[in-house]
Amino acid sequence: MARIAGVNIPVQKRVEVALTYIYGIGLTSSQKILGKAKVSGETRVKDLTDAEVNAIRTVIDKEFMVEGDARREVSMSIKRLTDLGCFRGLRHRRGLPCRGQNTKNNARTRKGPRRAITGKKK
Repeated sequence: MARIAGVNIPVQKRVEVALTYIYGIGLTSSQKILGKAKVSGETRVKDLTDAEVNAIRTVIDKEFMVEGDARREVSMSIKRLTDLGCFRGLRHRRGLPCRGQNTKNNARTRKGPRRAITGKKK
């Protein structure tokens, strides 16, 4: 079990995909990391040597903001927007989509499950 940046990486997957389990690393940045560490993305995590794992760790530590730091950065950015009271901050505060999506029919992910409205009957 390889442990990088405080996250247990799945052993059976290719290294290129397994690195995306770390918060703040997507497929593109995992390919960049592997290029700088001179590790093939096709190899499985279980086949990595200790030297290769250490090379990946050092590249991530030096050049990427991952896990706790990245989460903190995102939450501070959202807090800044809400404190400013700008449009995006208001949308975050109300739990609605921030990037111009339609909310009449969709946006269930942000708005949550439908709530029944009890209207008055005659």
